[in-house]
Amino acid sequence: MAKVMTKSQVVTHLANKLGLQKKVVAGGLEELVSLATKECKTNGQFVIPGLGKAVKAHRKERMGRNPQTGEAIKIPAKTVVKFRLAKAFKDAVVPSKKK
Repeated sequence: MAKVMTKSQVVTHLANKLGLQKKVVAGGLEELVSLATKECKTNGQFVIPGLGKAVKAHRKERMGRNPQTGEAIKIPAKTVVKFRLAKAFKDAVVPSKKK
């Protein structure tokens, strides 16, 4: 499997592409993360056009099994964040098969 880009590699790439200083790009990236966190917390979702959206979702309580003992256990309800990719992004990465 190919190596994943690190944060500094992403910042360097964007700085070179946009002709900005790395410090400015890193600040912009941090602000995007901060905004996404705040909006998802308060409004339940945050959209990045062309990429996808982060959505706050509630998982119901359910029954599960302890993998070591096989004993049935109750998994409590909780709130999670899911990221749904935009259709255009999915199709660009993995083109859909036409039948």
